[in-house]
Amino acid sequence: MSSETPAPATAAPAGGSAPNPHAAADELTKYKTAGEIVHKVLKRLVELSVEGAKVLDLCIEGDKLLEEGTKAVYIKNKLPRGIAFPTCVSVNNTVAHFSPLPSDPQAELALAKNDVVKIHLGAHIDGFAAISAETLIVGATESDPATGRQADVVKAAWHAAEAAMRLVKVGEKNWTVTDGVAKVAKAWDCKPVEGMLSCQQSQNVIDGKKRIILNPNESQKSGFETATFAEGEIYGIDVVVVTGEDGKARTEESRTSIYHRSSEVTYQLKMKTSRAVFSEILRKAGAFPFTIRVLDDEKRARMGVQEAVQHSLLKPFEVLYTPSTTHVAAFHFTIALLPAGPLLITQPPVWYKPEKLKTEKELEDEELKQLIGRKLREPKKKNKTKTEDAN
Repeated sequence: MSSETPAPATAAPAGGSAPNPHAAADELTKYKTAGEIVHKVLKRLVELSVEGAKVLDLCIEGDKLLEEGTKAVYIKNKLPRGIAFPTCVSVNNTVAHFSPLPSDPQAELALAKNDVVKIHLGAHIDGFAAISAETLIVGATESDPATGRQADVVKAAWHAAEAAMRLVKVGEKNWTVTDGVAKVAKAWDCKPVEGMLSCQQSQNVIDGKKRIILNPNESQKSGFETATFAEGEIYGIDVVVVTGEDGKARTEESRTSIYHRSSEVTYQLKMKTSRAVFSEILRKAGAFPFTIRVLDDEKRARMGVQEAVQHSLLKPFEVLYTPSTTHVAAFHFTIALLPAGPLLITQPPVWYKPEKLKTEKELEDEELKQLIGRKLREPKKKNKTKTEDAN
């Protein structure tokens, strides 16, 4: 999850050559394998997200399971593989990117009953990344469902995500998704979080050129490029919804722990410590975001990261918050636009069931209800001629 800030240039997929169907199938298999690993990790973390569970422990466990899962596949090929996005567990009005270090003041944060918990993580095989996020409410069950604004925001976010899945299709424009998510969220008196981005993906790139923005302010809207979705593209779609009136988010006291290398920026770091830390980052994370927890020496890492950020070699994923009286829910999915139709790379959420949420509001707009009720991929049309001949 990222917000609309001046972004470094990103490497676009190479063009100009005819598509190779064998290569495309191989890439899709890698995406799907990463998606299966992500689903297994999410399933385990949802099980562990109970009252009293420490957020730090969940983040550490998630990253450990991602590493174990990716190391267990493509062993003979010796392909690069690992974490595509470190495990984040963001609670209630924390929007995204909360993944504390043991030394952080908030390292002792534990889950409480009725907390709205967003789990966000990703894995990659050979640079082909599957990233997913889902939201749960601690203690809510089908026999004892969540109520109030917590239930509203989770239901709004999931329905908005379902709409987005069906609007990201070949020939459609990014603003259609922006508008659709906002309309669905409004049914539960919720708003998309301002400036949150969804991006095109390719090998070793999760923040590609084509993007979707949620709830943009006037400044963001005026400078945002219109994009048309095309066959063969992959997208990471981030739907983040809040119970607040304006959807605005801000930074607070939490220290940033997740960073991402800016692939297009070159700079010779001055400090020896910074060069050593940057080399360690490249070795351990490559082109993907990382948490400072993976670096050997936290104090030295903080120093090295600081210089790299100052010169735009690293981009911080800041911890964002909405007002303390609000709740935020998020769902993230990775989707491929294939010749036969859209295909989800990541799997449906583990926790979500409408029976776990009791809300007074529901989606009333008939056009949106029809959209969400549609199959993601249209069924193949039967050959009418053969049917007629048989009759």
